[in-house]
Amino acid sequence: MKSPKTVILALGSNLGDRMAYLQKALEKIHENIGWIKEVSQVYETPAWGFAGEAFLNACVHVSTRLEAKQVLFELLEIETELGRERKNPSEYQDRTIDLDLLLYGEEVIDLPDLKVPHQGIPNRLFVLKPLNDLAASWKHPVLQKSFSLLLKETPDQSEINLFKAQLQNPQKDYRFSSFNYIAVEGNIGAGKTSFSTMVSEDFNAKLILERFKDNPFLPKFYENKDRYAFPLEMSFLADRYQQLADDLAQYDLFKEFVISDYDVFKSLIFARITLHEDEYALYHKLFHLMYKELVKPELYIYLYQNTERLLENIRKRGRDYEQNIQPEYLVEINRSYLNFIKSQSNMKVKVIDISGLDFVDRRGDYLKLLDEIDRAVD
Repeated sequence: MKSPKTVILALGSNLGDRMAYLQKALEKIHENIGWIKEVSQVYETPAWGFAGEAFLNACVHVSTRLEAKQVLFELLEIETELGRERKNPSEYQDRTIDLDLLLYGEEVIDLPDLKVPHQGIPNRLFVLKPLNDLAASWKHPVLQKSFSLLLKETPDQSEINLFKAQLQNPQKDYRFSSFNYIAVEGNIGAGKTSFSTMVSEDFNAKLILERFKDNPFLPKFYENKDRYAFPLEMSFLADRYQQLADDLAQYDLFKEFVISDYDVFKSLIFARITLHEDEYALYHKLFHLMYKELVKPELYIYLYQNTERLLENIRKRGRDYEQNIQPEYLVEINRSYLNFIKSQSNMKVKVIDISGLDFVDRRGDYLKLLDEIDRAVD
């Protein structure tokens, strides 16, 4: 999973309802590419490089997890969807929408079909003016000059006028961010760590991830469950308690809320499956002595994934000790989680079936998942 990247896109239109085309393109960028962080003012300029109707132009600052070529592909798809026709690629022409990738972080990309930063930036006033609204102090990755300086130095003396209308950022305010502490749970391979990480990056949340990689008993458990079940569950219980006690006690002034990829009740759920009855009785007693001291999540999210998809995800992530996990074990874990959830009357719980979603690689699925969670606030 990739971390978000900062990109700047240019939008233009000189056919039909120009503002409507720009606004629709902005909505499509939000749906398919990434979060709209900032939108420039809109400027009206004469057609550049050919005789045509005046253009409306703007720039937008986007945070995306897509690679540069994927961004370009999505821009071309949006242009096609909004009716742009390319009759002669070698000539400038009127168009309902024109979308360009200007900057992709600070990267310099030189491919036959993709040049970043966009080569036209220094010589096009209709690009530099809205770009200066968003990134005046940023430096051109090649020229190493600020965009405010490039605006002063550009040889383009075209007429440019501020347009009276403004574009509206389509990004909604998600109400779940009002919770102080959200726990995300799911079966092995459900994607809870990926989702929690994405939310933490996108909504400035403090992230707590389970430290399963450091547990020396985990690989041994998958080789010999009877022998290593009790030390495994006890070590997890101690580690989860210590981590949550430490991290939840530390208030971070610079974060909006806390999100974790597990809840401490996970210990009880797995112990119920893996331990013998007498071991579980002892474990249960210790668990409740420790758990009563911890802060409880205000929202508990369970990501349900069907067994086939779980096995596929486990195979893809390639942890050697997980490769022999049997479907029956995953079914039993899921059943135990759902029984636990049914027994909770004092906790806000949201169960979401994500079996048909790929929220890591498809932004539309990610937005659907966020909308589902937001409905839990009602």
